Amino acid sequence: MPWDVRVLDYKSERHCKKSSFAFYRAVRDLLAVWVLEDMRTMEVFHWEEDGRACAYSPSEALLYALVHDHQPYARYLLSRYSVAALETPSKSFCCCPSSTAPHLAMAVRYNRVGILKMILSAARGFRECERLGYVNRRGCAHLDGGKTPLHLACELVRPECLIVLLGHSASPCVTDAQGNTPLDSLLAQIGRGAPDPRLQRLCLGYLILFLPELRCKARRQLQENAGRWRARLGEQAFQWLSGSAPTSLFVRAMQALIHSAPPEHLDSLPLPDFLKPLDFRLQG
Repeated sequence: MPWDVRVLDYKSERHCKKSSFAFYRAVRDLLAVWVLEDMRTMEVFHWEEDGRACAYSPSEALLYALVHDHQPYARYLLSRYSVAALETPSKSFCCCPSSTAPHLAMAVRYNRVGILKMILSAARGFRECERLGYVNRRGCAHLDGGKTPLHLACELVRPECLIVLLGHSASPCVTDAQGNTPLDSLLAQIGRGAPDPRLQRLCLGYLILFLPELRCKARRQLQENAGRWRARLGEQAFQWLSGSAPTSLFVRAMQALIHSAPPEHLDSLPLPDFLKPLDFRLQG
């Protein structure tokens, strides 16, 4: 009896591309978790540049869940595989082997706050030094310019992602490949002007709450163009960032409060609404 060519061909490049696209669409269409896991573990493969057919790892499946905001599938992968779901994916998904936090960067880029919280919760499975390294690791030099997830949150003006990262020990003092801190990245965005300055000021407020010292490359620029920056930052923030005045007692009290709160409770502190971190403003 002759061999069935279709059986022999199931790991060909052509078949891999078809099955890979079918898996992508299944996640996009938010199919049930059990259906997706049956596909991932038994039916679908992706094609690597070195000519190999590879099954999807939990890490690679999590990237698809992030793109399409499939929260039940992300929750399953992270609860079932824990930190194994955060391993570096293959080169066809991530071109920089040194970038070990593509999931965090993608969560910020797509503004997937719910899955970002799940990832950071799963990252507690790392040893503490590994967890801190994971959260503060620079991303892909080609796609993210060597930025940390916190830099991306500032550059893309994602206040919800920013406060979640800060609450899970993302350092506002770490520099990117160009030597810029997250504050430098945010001030660059504010300097260009944006359609929603309210979100920029909210991000700035969050950074101020977590920064031990207000230092930025743009301090001289702020001082030389005081009128322009006052209008963009507000009087109080301008004084703090330009070095004209120390931060207020209110801000120092908020800093102490924020650092004593568990990360998962940052958006539900038992305070009046106008004092909650998610309602923090630099005005008044």
